[in-house]
Amino acid sequence: MEQWIHKIMETYGYLGISLLIALENLFPPIPSEVILTFGGFMTTTTTLTILGVVVAATVGSVIGAICLYGIGRLLSAERMEGIVTRYGKVLRLKPADIHKAEAWFKRYGAWAVLLGRVVPLVRSLISIPAGSARMNFFSFLLLTTIGSLVWNVVLVYVGAIVGSSWDTFLAYMDLYSNIVYAIIALGLLVMGFLFVRYRVLKRG
Repeated sequence: MEQWIHKIMETYGYLGISLLIALENLFPPIPSEVILTFGGFMTTTTTLTILGVVVAATVGSVIGAICLYGIGRLLSAERMEGIVTRYGKVLRLKPADIHKAEAWFKRYGAWAVLLGRVVPLVRSLISIPAGSARMNFFSFLLLTTIGSLVWNVVLVYVGAIVGSSWDTFLAYMDLYSNIVYAIIALGLLVMGFLFVRYRVLKRG
């Protein structure tokens, strides 16, 4: 997949970056870390600029997020889970991924849209519960843009700084992702435990 991503970016430049980032929002398994760090590296070897890559990536992020927000408004949580269960292999998603995004949104509310943009996997799917909850669109748009901009600026600059070693940095991003996934999983377990305990105490 990485070779395909590189080819698109080298061929279409800023347009290719926007397209790939938009797709990354719709299909989370497409790694934004690869797109952004390689884009940063390209600013050292091509006519692409850091500002241009960041703007192109942010536009793609917002477009993808709006699409998922719209899906969230149209589909119930149960319907969305059914789609993921049925087509999960194609989308490379699991129902648990949807649950993680929902739990994140329920816990942090509107701020989840901002904070979630720097959390792997959640950063894409957070738009769905935001749409389902009928979050104010302009608030969603503002927080999504700010969160996306922060994520994009950091990774593009890292790619530009490390240069040809940009792919080495991805190992650290994998570690970051695994730590985040573990924290989310632990949080869900704790919430589940507390909920069950509450129900038991209430019945008693």
